[in-house]
Amino acid sequence: MTLETFFKEVKGSLSDGENVYIRGFGSFVIKKRAKKIGRHIKKNMAIEIPEHFIPSFKPAKVFVEQVKGNVTELPEEESED
Repeated sequence: MTLETFFKEVKGSLSDGENVYIRGFGSFVIKKRAKKIGRHIKKNMAIEIPEHFIPSFKPAKVFVEQVKGNVTELPEEESED
């Protein structure tokens, strides 16, 4: 329940254009994507993708260094057989 509330607040802040900074963990920020030309593959037409904003996460330097220093290998993934 606490995590659901936290994520709801983060989403609300990002939707309002506000970045969220958590010391020692990282930052949830809004990034601007410039307009560009894309391609509609089925119709083989060029389409314009307007500029837009996307959410992004940037881990704190302390967090990255801790993971780098402690993880030596990833656990094996379970197969989907």
